[in-house]
Formats: sequence, C-alpha cells, structure tokens
Amino acid sequence: MTQNLQLLDPFPIVGIFLGFAVISLLVYELGFRLGKWWQGHTPDEKEGPTGMILGSVLGLLAFLLAVTMGLASDRFETRRSLVLQESNSIGTTYLRAGYLPEPYATDIRKLLREYAPLRINVADRQQFAANLAASTRIQNELWTRTEELARQQPESVVLGLFIDSLNETIDLQESRAVAIVYGRVPETILILLFLGEVLTLGVVGYNAGLQGTRGVVTAVVLVLVLGAVLTLVVDLDRPRDGFLQVSQQPLIDLSTQLGAP
Repeated sequence: MTQNLQLLDPFPIVGIFLGFAVISLLVYELGFRLGKWWQGHTPDEKEGPTGMILGSVLGLLAFLLAVTMGLASDRFETRRSLVLQESNSIGTTYLRAGYLPEPYATDIRKLLREYAPLRINVADRQQFAANLAASTRIQNELWTRTEELARQQPESVVLGLFIDSLNETIDLQESRAVAIVYGRVPETILILLFLGEVLTLGVVGYNAGLQGTRGVVTAVVLVLVLGAVLTLVVDLDRPRDGFLQVSQQPLIDLSTQLGAP
C-alpha cells in the first residue's frame, strides 16, 4: 500500500499556519498598494462594484470552508469509529477462540495477542508499513489454522461464529488502512482553499486601498481566522501527526486486557 503523500504533508502544522499568515499579509499589502495606486488614477473606482465583488468572494470562500471542513471532519469521525470497531472485533474473535479445540485455541489466542498491538496507529510511516505487513502475516497464519480446523469440523456452529468474527477482523484492517492512507480530503481542494483564502486577502487589501485606509486590524483578524480554519482542516486530515489525533485507547486497553504477546 502506497503512502499517498500530499503536497502539504512535509510541512508541520505550525509551519503551515505561519506560512499562510506571511503570504496572506504580503498579498494583502500588495493588494492595498495596487488599490491605492488604481484609485489615484481612477477616482471613480471608489464608487465601483469592488465592495459587492468582495462580498461575493467572501461568500464563496465561506461555502468552500464549510464543505472542506465537513469533508475533513467526516473522515476523522470515520477513522475514530473504525478504531472502536476493530477493537471490538479483535476482542470478540479472541473470546470465541476459547471455544475451539486444542491446540487451535491456544495458538490462535497467542497470535491475536501479537496482532492487537500492531493495530495501534503510529506516526512513523515506515513503522506503520512494517506493522501493517506484520499484521497481514498474522492474519494469514490465523486463516491457515482456521482452514485446517474447518476441514476437521465442517459442520461446527461454534467454528462458524469464530470465522464470522475473524472475517470481520480481517476486513476492518483493510478498512482502517484505506481510511488512513487514502481517506483524506483531496489535495486539489486543499490547494484551492489555500489559494482562495490568499486571494481573498488580496481583494480585501485592494478594496482597502481604494478606500485609502489600510485596515491593519481587519487584515490581521482575517489572517488569524482564515489561517486557523485552514490549519484545522489540515490537522483533521492528517491521520498520523498533528494536534488532533484519533484516540487509540480502545486498542491500547484491549492489548492490555489480552496480555503480553
């Protein structure tokens, strides 16, 4: 499974906020000077439709922010839900393994004790890939033992229940991996949001230049608010690092409950 790196991934969350603030203030100042220069050459521009255009741009930006925030929060909630589902599924599989005959019960429970800690998400991408490969190997071993037992007891109801929970456990690993690697806000939308916010600050600066008032407080407030929303979206969209992370506590508690591998 590829890592699916996006353009903003190499930059820290704080760095993205500071970079956005600096670029936005520069664009605001450029827009202000352009507006002031243009107003000096065309005095009637102050009476023009610039204010209406600015209101339309701000409305479109608000819509884009709402859509992007919804996408990011939905994906964050999906990852959080999958953690709890996988923890419950592994726990159920472990309990149902106790009904299997020996030595299958002991072997399968041992494998599940090794499996549970591997499902705890980590920030390091190489470690994440290594854990994913190790958990896939354990799944193959679990399935091999289950196949052997199914040939011996093809009509066992208890074995059927165990297979159902094991199937769910295997499926949830893939679901979580896809949600972490691919279930992210499209990179195009994030870039569009970034450019839209910067250009909006430019239009605000241009309008201020036409009015002849710099409006530093207004510019700073807009930069802080828009920058905070942008970094919040980026933070929600990062499954491995950042300030807002999906709690792995259900899997940690399960690993503690099952005992050391």
